[in-house]
Amino acid sequence: MRLVLGLTLTAVAFALAGRRIFTLVRLARTGQPTEPERTRERGVRLWAIVTEVLGQRKLLTWSVPGLAHFAVFWGFVILGATIVEGYGALFDPDFHLPFIGTQAWLGFLEDFFIVAVLVGLVAFAMIRLRHQPRSEGRRSRFFGSHLGAAWLVLFMIFNVMWTLLLYRGAQVNTGTFPFPDGAFASEAAGRLLEPLGHDVNQVLETVGLLVSLGVVLAFLVLVVHSKHLHIGLAPLNVLFSRRPRGLGPLLPVHSAGVPVNFEDPDEDDKIGRGAIEDFTWKGMLDFGSCTECGRCQSQCPAWHTDKPLSPKLLIMSLRDHALAKAPYLLASSDAERDKLPRDVLAEAARPLVGSAQDGGVIDPDVLWSCVTCGACVEQCPVDIEHVDHIVDIRRYQVLIESQFPKEANVLLRNLERAGDPWGRGANARLEWTAGLPFEVRVFGAGGEERLPDDVEYLFWVGCAGALDENAKRTTRAVAQLLHEAGVEFMVLGGGETCTGDSARRLGQELLFQELGRQNVETLDTVGARKIVVTCAHCFNTIGNEYRQLGGDYEVVHHTQLLSQLVADGRLRPAHPVDTAVTYHDPCYLGRHNRVFTPPREVLGSVPGLRFTEMERSRETSFCCGAGGARMWMEEPIGTRINETRTDQALDTGASVVAGACPFCISMLTDGVATRKQQGRAAEEIRVADVSELLLRSVRGDGTTPATPQ
Repeated sequence: MRLVLGLTLTAVAFALAGRRIFTLVRLARTGQPTEPERTRERGVRLWAIVTEVLGQRKLLTWSVPGLAHFAVFWGFVILGATIVEGYGALFDPDFHLPFIGTQAWLGFLEDFFIVAVLVGLVAFAMIRLRHQPRSEGRRSRFFGSHLGAAWLVLFMIFNVMWTLLLYRGAQVNTGTFPFPDGAFASEAAGRLLEPLGHDVNQVLETVGLLVSLGVVLAFLVLVVHSKHLHIGLAPLNVLFSRRPRGLGPLLPVHSAGVPVNFEDPDEDDKIGRGAIEDFTWKGMLDFGSCTECGRCQSQCPAWHTDKPLSPKLLIMSLRDHALAKAPYLLASSDAERDKLPRDVLAEAARPLVGSAQDGGVIDPDVLWSCVTCGACVEQCPVDIEHVDHIVDIRRYQVLIESQFPKEANVLLRNLERAGDPWGRGANARLEWTAGLPFEVRVFGAGGEERLPDDVEYLFWVGCAGALDENAKRTTRAVAQLLHEAGVEFMVLGGGETCTGDSARRLGQELLFQELGRQNVETLDTVGARKIVVTCAHCFNTIGNEYRQLGGDYEVVHHTQLLSQLVADGRLRPAHPVDTAVTYHDPCYLGRHNRVFTPPREVLGSVPGLRFTEMERSRETSFCCGAGGARMWMEEPIGTRINETRTDQALDTGASVVAGACPFCISMLTDGVATRKQQGRAAEEIRVADVSELLLRSVRGDGTTPATPQ
């Protein structure tokens, strides 16, 4: 009887789960092909499975929930053996696994993980109770998640464990338990059941076996119909994720799996994402892999400053829309679509981006609140690529719909007309050199056609470094330090134009391509190979994204070069600088490109500095608010991101807030000025680039780092 019942339950569950999986696969295939790079570097991808899936590397960065998830994950892996044992027992009550099925270590391991899973469930329950949205509101990382489904799954996992112990405990008393010793939890359950007698235990063995398998099968059906689909999809999402990580360069615009040629685009090319079916199957995989854990939400600067963007809720909205629209997408003909229920047709008619009145899946305020800092991607335990999806949606809005914040018009117009965000033009790009105690070598001034052999670095000054008053101080400091160290360098002066970073992250890919190709042509013409930059955005664009345009250069950030010059003894910071300093990690230098140590090495080389780390630093650094083209747009919703970051810096008690990117310097300077006006910051608080502090120590002139030139 138990064989018939067990196999019947299995057939029903497999039919229900299989039908759902088939539908999900068909839905994913309605998306575009993904980039061919996703299936290359198989060794690297398999290693990602080892470290991130089996090793739970990203989950363990949060110790308590990470350990709980580690226990539950490995519990299900190890306890897979008990499912095999259970199915074997349907046919033969004395069944055990071949070779190892009666060894004590296996019995101990199975029971250890039964207990570990139960402990993990208690930890999960306590975490959810402690951080429930009802008490914490938006501060809860579970805000907006499907809480009922989460509790149901915890309950189902609990049912799997106790029914397994019931079955194994009864086995101990009927004599069919395969392990003579080692299985401590099952033996304890057996002792509890032993007074019931042999006959009752025989019944409990059959009931426990069928209930245990039934719960596992019910759990399978539940998983494929809920957010816990990530149990099966997460390993695939990690396998096909961007490597080495989903940060740094943005992906080129792809259509049908091939990069769009913006010099001669095809009429059928899809630019960006204007509908859910415009996403690739990897995008669909991202949506289905979301665990709703809220780690991304807990780190998002937009969400922390009361803006409507939550990376988690955005991905959930796209997933829910895809599932609701699935019948429409999977219909084989217009006639079949016409017969669909009204709610499905209404879902199919929703715009991907639109206000609540328009029925949009994503509100425009959500889309344009993103600063592309990458905190969401950094934290996501299943490697969802939020930033790529947001920028792809922006691309469609800008290039196809011409819908974007009005303030960005000034930025785009200045970039098109003058080649810089301020509209100053090429003639202003050498103003920063005035008053320096040495002559800055400018390419072309001496009739050069290529960089001379004695030039070690081309110094890419950048728009901010040449035109923004705050950033000019950094440019002058770096130039003086390079001169002090005997490093021969040249600048392009009016030969530079904007790298196009802000245009690209705004979604104006065509303008980025034009600016980028112009710069690549210039750099190739002058023979540039080693380039030093002070802007984290230029660092990322020239070093990473220009490779997509055929430009391959060795690009170093000024903090990397200065750190090396100090280490080599070419710069000697001998004069004490008696001040307390904290350091802000620029997102595009740190999180996107993993340059964390060199700026700290520079600060550490300055005698007298008292360094204090901010609570959110390195990988968890809080954005200054300038990324994603937000530097050029107003921030009318919530509190200002730069002011929130300024408060975090002021909490350290430092007198100097050090940075390493002109965007960050500008935003933090504004934040400090605001707090001074409000009486919430002392007048002596200053913002400075790390190079200014180093120069002060090398020169010993006592100049206050942030004093304007």
